[in-house]
Amino acid sequence: MPQQGFYGPISDDVWQRAQKIKLLICDVDGVFSDGRIYLSNSGEELKAFHTRDGYGVRSLLTSGFNLAVITGRQSKIVENRMTALGVTHIYQGVDNKFEPYEALLALYGVTPEEVAYIGDDIVDLPVMNVVGLAVSVADGHPYVRQHAHFVTTLNGGHGALRELTDLLLLSQNKFTSAHGMSI
Repeated sequence: MPQQGFYGPISDDVWQRAQKIKLLICDVDGVFSDGRIYLSNSGEELKAFHTRDGYGVRSLLTSGFNLAVITGRQSKIVENRMTALGVTHIYQGVDNKFEPYEALLALYGVTPEEVAYIGDDIVDLPVMNVVGLAVSVADGHPYVRQHAHFVTTLNGGHGALRELTDLLLLSQNKFTSAHGMSI
């Protein structure tokens, strides 16, 4: 019988997978942001991040979960945002996301089934195909959504990451004791 999450029913398979997660790895563009990149006339890059996602990240980190990001782009904005949230393992400018994934397994001493990964595009699939809980945002590429264990109801950059953090906290009975911060 499916579990009831805040955003809708959660299959037993996804719930059981979520109960085992110790490490969440996130893509950035299309997950933390809506995937759009704004460039000013002077070449300055801008991105928008949702404070609800920030609250979710802080809630996970203060509840004993580990969290890392792996992104293909290099951006000072990402470094600043992740540092403000307390994320210490930030891999940027990465073409092959599998290499930092393997490094994170060793660093945290976790097995693939104890890892969740959230992404939105084809470059995320090599890691999504081996983790315990593979998640796509609602507006992820259709092929990626087909290969995910769970697809959020919310789009990337619009609270999809918070939807996942809530699921992880709920499945491990940590939601009510979690302490986030809307930053």
